[in-house]
Amino acid sequence: MRGALAMMSAAMVFGWTPLAMGDLPPAPAPPQNPITESKRVLGKILFFEEQLSATNTMSCATCHVSGRAGTDPRTAGHPGPDGIPQNGDDRVASPGVILSDGVMNLLRDATFGLRPQVTDRTANSMINAAYAPQLFWDGRAGGEFRDPLTGSVVIPAGGALESQSMAPPVSAVEMGHEGINWVAVAAKLGSVKPLNLATNYTQDISQALGDSPDYPELFRRAFGDNAITPARIAMAIATYERTLISDQTPWDAFIAGNVNAMTQQQRDGWQAFQASRCNQCHVPPLFTGNGFRNIGLRPPAEDMGLAGVTGNPADRGKFKVPGLRNVGLKASYMHTGRLPDLREVLRFYAGALPQFPDNQDPLMDQVNVPPQAAVVIEEFLRNGLLDARVRDQVFPFDKPTLASERPQHRTTSLGGGTAGSGGLVPRLIADQPPMLGTREFRVGVDASAGSARARLGYATTPPAQGRITPIGFVGEITTSAGTGMGTFQWELSPALFTSGQIVYLQWFIDDAGAQGGTARSDVARVPIFCGTWGCPEACPTDVDGSGFVDSEDFGVFIARFEAGTNDADFDRSGFVDLDDFDAFVRAFEDGC
Repeated sequence: MRGALAMMSAAMVFGWTPLAMGDLPPAPAPPQNPITESKRVLGKILFFEEQLSATNTMSCATCHVSGRAGTDPRTAGHPGPDGIPQNGDDRVASPGVILSDGVMNLLRDATFGLRPQVTDRTANSMINAAYAPQLFWDGRAGGEFRDPLTGSVVIPAGGALESQSMAPPVSAVEMGHEGINWVAVAAKLGSVKPLNLATNYTQDISQALGDSPDYPELFRRAFGDNAITPARIAMAIATYERTLISDQTPWDAFIAGNVNAMTQQQRDGWQAFQASRCNQCHVPPLFTGNGFRNIGLRPPAEDMGLAGVTGNPADRGKFKVPGLRNVGLKASYMHTGRLPDLREVLRFYAGALPQFPDNQDPLMDQVNVPPQAAVVIEEFLRNGLLDARVRDQVFPFDKPTLASERPQHRTTSLGGGTAGSGGLVPRLIADQPPMLGTREFRVGVDASAGSARARLGYATTPPAQGRITPIGFVGEITTSAGTGMGTFQWELSPALFTSGQIVYLQWFIDDAGAQGGTARSDVARVPIFCGTWGCPEACPTDVDGSGFVDSEDFGVFIARFEAGTNDADFDRSGFVDLDDFDAFVRAFEDGC
């Protein structure tokens, strides 16, 4: 009876429709975006698509891992709003991307420098998020979904999942770069092979990609034509997320009548959970009322939460109440991520950790978690609310393997180098997966002399005593004045490299203060690999086989064309004529 009253109370306070105990209905879907299989599988592909990010390093699934309750197992430090690390307002949240400008040159962030930026809140779960009328910790993703290009209303109500999915790809912290927009994101999808960076496809993804469709074709199957638009991307991802429903826990079976579905300790924990008033906010069967509460975790001045969205001072410090299903799989807890395990969470509710009273919810005075109750409540939360399908990542919670999850395909630093002025060894930065055919593989340098010539050397043999013996130099830049940093982007050409080949990179910087007048960065080991769709062919306009398309290729082709040799038959017509010249020029202008 108490649980039923709690659900009725939550319904009145937060305006949501209460569910019967132990009864999760089908996920609600707005009529403007009905669930179809072709749209669901497209959304699943997009959810795991690292090429949706500017650096090819981040996907939705990077921060939302099913096996960790739909949250991020990675943890990174954020110094909090004061920017000072190692004090009370610090957070533990998700690492994103290194700050970049509009053309993907590396920028030095005021807080994180040339390291990946960190989000200021932890990642909420996408599992069972279909039931939430508002998403994000502060509720800024509401039910009205507007087209990000036109501003027109696409879904008037029930579109929180669509609204939420639009933010990360155009965030310069999470997946994008400064000034990125949805036109650029959608255009990139049209030019890449779906999930080319992922391996170990799930069965449904393998079936969807079995006939080698490109993204325009996948959108045609899902929406009727091949237009790739931000609104359609949002609707596809949201459709997939609406199928991620966790409702097969021991507690579900127990409520359905199987009294032995939970152990005695879990049954005791369920009783203690209710007696301790936890169910007042974490309302069964979702174990969230989908409302917003200030539990006194931190002073509201550090993060206004819901008040930052509503503008209402009465909402200061309120954050979304997370669901507790599969909660034992998480790597950190609360919006700050500062509580590392369930035991610390229960200690907080028992009053053993500091609490801040400003605008604290009065319900907190009713929460009582004595030590003997904490033990069984933890067991109930950890295992009584565990859906084995989520833990084991089986359908619908299955996943392919991302490039970021494969150490064998990551660039690593081998150390070494030669110090320059000031005694610092320049640092090489290579943050993208080295997939063969990547047109703009980014390599940066930091901590070098300012306004200096820096050349990027490469070798195919390992370094000796921290130095490579370069085969050649792939590019040259001038480092920035004062900061001694710079960025070079080059093509991992199949004319130059092969899959499985290891390439070693090192920056050579002119520096009068260095031994011999040259400072050297650390050495990077770059494991070249082909995408899942196979190795690309060598660029046809790289006619001199250098691995780069440049003016020398144009000169070589002109000489062949004027001589009328067979290798100037660019269109393979059997004749060398002006059509070959025109075809070459068009391909040359495209870069390949």
